[in-house]
Amino acid sequence: MAQGKGIRIQKVLSDNGILSRRKAEEAIKAGRITVNGHPAVLGHPVNPARDVIALDGQRVHLVRKKQNFYIMLHKPRGFVSTTSDELGRRCVIDLVQDVPAKVYPVGRLDRNSEGLLLMTNDGTFANMVMHPSNHISKTYRVTVRANVSDEQAAQMAAGVLLDGKMTLPATVLVLEKDENRTVLQVTIQEGRNRQVRRMCEAVGLEVVRLKRTSIGPLKLGMLQPGQWRELKPSELTALRNAVSKGK
Repeated sequence: MAQGKGIRIQKVLSDNGILSRRKAEEAIKAGRITVNGHPAVLGHPVNPARDVIALDGQRVHLVRKKQNFYIMLHKPRGFVSTTSDELGRRCVIDLVQDVPAKVYPVGRLDRNSEGLLLMTNDGTFANMVMHPSNHISKTYRVTVRANVSDEQAAQMAAGVLLDGKMTLPATVLVLEKDENRTVLQVTIQEGRNRQVRRMCEAVGLEVVRLKRTSIGPLKLGMLQPGQWRELKPSELTALRNAVSKGK
């Protein structure tokens, strides 16, 4: 279940010059407005891009102004970070059907990984976050099988060779350790394909679970798997400031 639910019907009608909010409330109370054939209720959340709103039985035609949406999704394992998949696998787009705009993933988390995934319909913003020169940090909680030696952690932190090129220095912290597993916190400054998994594999570590917990100053927090929420204006500002400082 997503946390975002659309836009209140009174606001949609008012923004499109159909009825003032007060008149819209009166019309809703009088049963004159329907959404997808069902009587509307006050505060009814609607998606202007998908829902059919009618007044006195006549469809209301809405002016679809582009509005930029910025959301964070807690991607569960088992979903691919695409808008469609030719193999029929579950896609993250299926989890954000009630976003009042068509959004797409900013970067990717592989199918077996989970955690924070940004999605937007703002291409400029997406490019800002993904561009390698901006070095926006990404932090992961990584559970690996068996013990991790100091040498392995140091090697990952210093950089490993992937596709003929060394990775940038990373921060690698040991959070938990026992005989059967080790939990690491890994922070990288770039975003190569499946980078953290491949860094672990390069030093002989088998990843059991991988979860992205933050992108720059944005933290996943208590957002539950499969849920999404809009980014706050302060979070957008903080992310843009992080890009400026990184240059």
